[in-house]
Amino acid sequence: MLRTISFYAHFVFSLIPKIPQGYKVEKLLNSGKISEADEYVHRASTNWALQHVKRSGAKIKVFGEENIPADIPVLFVSNHQGNFDIALFMSHINKPKGYMAKIEMQKIPVLRTWMKYMHCVFMERGNLRKAAEAISEGIKILKSGYSMVLFPEGTRSKGNQMNEFKPGAFKLATKSGVPIVPVTINGSYKLMEQNNSKIKPAEVEIYIHPIVLTENLTREEEGELSEKVKAIIQSKLP
Repeated sequence: MLRTISFYAHFVFSLIPKIPQGYKVEKLLNSGKISEADEYVHRASTNWALQHVKRSGAKIKVFGEENIPADIPVLFVSNHQGNFDIALFMSHINKPKGYMAKIEMQKIPVLRTWMKYMHCVFMERGNLRKAAEAISEGIKILKSGYSMVLFPEGTRSKGNQMNEFKPGAFKLATKSGVPIVPVTINGSYKLMEQNNSKIKPAEVEIYIHPIVLTENLTREEEGELSEKVKAIIQSKLP
């Protein structure tokens, strides 16, 4: 219980230093120093997320880092086991990236500002028009050279079983032409969801798979893309 209280307290108070850091980001952006701003945001957000992962007591093993292209944008597509998944991506996958995030994240002060700096897109589930607008925005971000992370299950599975993928979300890759990097997260639900929202240490494995190309696919190949990527991710789950 003490670990849980400490974790949530640290989460709240750790946002305070992000306010002056945000002023620095704004100054860089207003000066036209976009690359410097992106680099600063990536470094600051990575360190912030790493603090939280460490406080959970998690032991993280990452496999396949060599499969991350260094010089092109990609769409990371991952299963979604628990609330720690975004923090795990931020802290252990070293490539600047935004997230297709649920609209509720906009309610958290400071955090929503930094998500904007990271080129995140907020998606309102259950509203088809808003969801389509979010996907269109994500496509523009990918085309502009930024990577993104997608959890096509749409919600946490809270275990090893994967929920159905929403195939429409794969338009992010096919419409932008960027390759997909499938990612398997194994065990993140053990940090919180398995413990009735209490934070407990656990071992988590992150598998980064080789890229899946999305350019010049036939209509049939586009239709099979969701299941193809899902099978790759599933291959590293118990």
